[in-house]
Formats: sequence, C-alpha cells, structure tokens
Amino acid sequence: MPRPSQSQGDGKDAKSCFWATYTREATDHDVEFLEKYQSDMDIVLIFAGLFSAVNTSFIINQQSNLNPDPFRTTNALLGMLLQTANSSFVPQSDQPYAPWQGPSTLVIWIQSLIYASLCASLLAALGAVLGKQW
Repeated sequence: MPRPSQSQGDGKDAKSCFWATYTREATDHDVEFLEKYQSDMDIVLIFAGLFSAVNTSFIINQQSNLNPDPFRTTNALLGMLLQTANSSFVPQSDQPYAPWQGPSTLVIWIQSLIYASLCASLLAALGAVLGKQW
C-alpha cells in the first residue's frame, strides 16, 4: 500500500527530502575528497621541489664531464712549445697532442638519466599545480 505524502503544510514530499539528504551527503563527501587531495598535492609539490633542487646540483656537478680537461690541453700545448723551442731540453715524445674525442658513453647515459628525472619531477610539479588550480 503506498504511503501517503507528508502534510501539505510542509511543502516537502518524500522526493524533496531524498534530494536534500543526497545533496548534503554529496557535499560532505566532496569536501572531504578535496581536502584529502589538496594536502596530497601540497606534499607532491614539496617533494618535487626538493627533488628538483638536488637533481640540479647533480647536473651542475656532472656538467664538467662534458667538456675537455683544460689542464690536459694546456700541458700538451706547453710541451709542444718546449719541444719546438728547445728539443734537447724536453725528450721527444712519440704521442703528439691528441684532440679530445668527446665525453664517454657512460657520461652521456648518466647525463641523460639525470635530465630525464629532472623533467619527470618538473612534470609532476606541473600536474600538482594544475590539480590544485582545478
């Protein structure tokens, strides 16, 4: 047997009570959800910032491996000048000045991984910022 609706003086029937309850519960759930993920985004931003700073210090430290050693070049050129000026003073070497062949494959791989991790960290920070803005 169908239940009669509430009195006409209230102005609310069963459907409007249901939607009012649904709206209240959905709002409570959304607020909890947003608070949780806002704090998660803050943690991601802090971690990404710290990781990027440490990663950048490794990049700066490894940057010197991509260039030739200036002391080796200078010493080789000075040796060539001394040999030219006075060949009796410096013994003749079999190896002339060898030009730099570029960084080793290992250095290139390490640099690539460091830059890739920096890009991933900055991408995570960008995602966190976009998530907070949304």
